[in-house]
Amino acid sequence: MHWRTVFYHPRGVAIGSNTIVGNDVFLDGRRGIRVGNNVNIGGHVQIFTMEHDPDSDTFAATGGEVRIEDHAYIGSRATILPGVVVGVGAVVAAGAVVTKNVESGMIVGGVPAKIIRKRASSLKYRLDYHHPFQ
Repeated sequence: MHWRTVFYHPRGVAIGSNTIVGNDVFLDGRRGIRVGNNVNIGGHVQIFTMEHDPDSDTFAATGGEVRIEDHAYIGSRATILPGVVVGVGAVVAAGAVVTKNVESGMIVGGVPAKIIRKRASSLKYRLDYHHPFQ
């Protein structure tokens, strides 16, 4: 976990083994965030589990758990909205806004995020971050 990570309700956040969380990430644990193993979350990523319903007469709060499964890669400055599942080995491009589930092995990007292509990988890597020059 890199510096200046911000938690909203940290008890609702669970992060797996060998996962890297970049600098200045915002994690909203109010409805739960579950991050798998060997996940790479780039800097300045925002993951929300609550939002307001713009069509509600009372501007009601709504939300859902976010799940990011093993070997997923979330690019810098991406935003993931409530209730989204990012599947095994999926890639979210930098700056993307993810409003819907991302199937395993797919690469998505844009605002809102759309499928770019399937990831070509067997995903056998294990993330083992260390500081440069160590």
